[in-house]
Amino acid sequence: MPRLRAGELLEQFDLADAGDRILKAYSGGMRRRLDLAASLVALPPVLFLDEPTTGLDPRSRRQVWNMIDSLVGEGSTILLTTQYLEEADELADRIAVVDSGKVIAEGTSDELKDRLGGNRLEIALARDADLQRAAEIVRRHLAAEAVVDSAQRRVSGPARKGTSELPALVRDLDAAGVTIVEIELHRPSLDDVFLTLTGHQAEQEPEVPAKRAGRAR
Repeated sequence: MPRLRAGELLEQFDLADAGDRILKAYSGGMRRRLDLAASLVALPPVLFLDEPTTGLDPRSRRQVWNMIDSLVGEGSTILLTTQYLEEADELADRIAVVDSGKVIAEGTSDELKDRLGGNRLEIALARDADLQRAAEIVRRHLAAEAVVDSAQRRVSGPARKGTSELPALVRDLDAAGVTIVEIELHRPSLDDVFLTLTGHQAEQEPEVPAKRAGRAR
């Protein structure tokens, strides 16, 4: 039975052709997939996965997502830590946001996004020198304080009047000589949630546990 299960997992993780090769001949991504496959031989009822898709290519990452979805559908409970917030959004029934070792927010994906309220306005700038001046202008068009991401040269926050706010904002920025690379109005993402709660991107503090993995919707 374990041998049969091992064969199934090698097929599932696209490792069947390499099943007879020694481990040192595996690439980094293949070793990552093999580690995951080995942890699933016994089909555990509770499984802890610590950043399981780090270093995987998009195809392998999707395979892992499908595997997690399948395990949850079969009744397993999974505690997943990840720095990829789209992964938490895709898989988690409930999410705990951790910053500096402390849980600072917890809830479903929709509950966390609803904390930011309404649509998010996000502007990307061409020059670092324009960042503070743009932030001052953008604040006049937001329903709450603007979030400034210096590393990405972006200013964002909850839009006060939705799409009707955009023409006036563009005019104000243009009058101030601020060059815009991109302007977008969208529903809040988990990246927006994390940035608003912590003041920095998730990659700078790579811990976003997702409890009881499955679909949030």
